[in-house]
This record gives sequence, C-alpha cells and structure tokens, in this order.
Amino acid sequence: MRHYEITWIIRPSAGEAQFTEIIDRTAAIVTNDGGTVIDTSRWGFKKLAYDIKKESQGYYVCMNFAAPGATIKELERIFRIDDRILRYLTIKLADAIDAAGIEKVKEQIAALAAAQAAAATEGDEGSRVAAIEDDAEELS
Repeated sequence: MRHYEITWIIRPSAGEAQFTEIIDRTAAIVTNDGGTVIDTSRWGFKKLAYDIKKESQGYYVCMNFAAPGATIKELERIFRIDDRILRYLTIKLADAIDAAGIEKVKEQIAALAAAQAAAATEGDEGSRVAAIEDDAEELS
C-alpha cells in the first residue's frame, strides 16, 4: 500500500448531511479496497482565492490514508462525476507504508493535535493577560 493525502472542496450549499455523506462514502471506498483511513480533518468553510463554478466559498476536507494505487483512480473518478465537489488534490506521501508506519503516523497526528490544542489554550490565556495589563495601564 501507498500513503496518500487527498483534499477536496465541497459546494457550501450542499449542507452538513451531504458533507458527512461524501466523507463517509470516500472513507468506504478506501476501506473497501483494502486501505486504511488514518485521519480525516474537516477544515470547514473557507473563502476561495477565485470563484470556482460560481462559488466564492467552499467546505474543505482533508483525508490521510493508506491504499493501493487503484483506489486513487476510483476516488478521482467519483470526484469528477460528483457536481458537489468543486476541486480535489491527491498527494502521494510515500511509496510504501505498513501497519507499523500507519500507527506511527496516527501517533504523530495525535501529538500534533494535542500540541495545537495546548497552544490555542495558552494563546487564549496570554491574550487575556495582555488585555488585563492594557486595562491596568489605562486606569493608572
């Protein structure tokens, strides 16, 4: 199996139920072909750099997975057919990955998510302290 990452943009008018349906269908294609979904990240709504099919916003999803090469052809075929998909991009991260490699990548992703959560919490605290200090300076 190879290690891939695929990112796609869904029309914002599709709705939450269809976002979930597209993500579940994509994961099912990967697992039915003998692959493994490592991580699925919903990036949410983002403004597009330019209009695509008369849309100025899109719902971004990124999936990290391991699968045979034939799976990519099927995923891209489905994405080309589906009118709800504005754009997609598939990147091959590694030529070969085994079960131990998959677990290692899952651990790395979990550690990164924990570090980002800690930084976000710390950043919120820091901004509150700065705001209090600014208020104290204005009062004196």
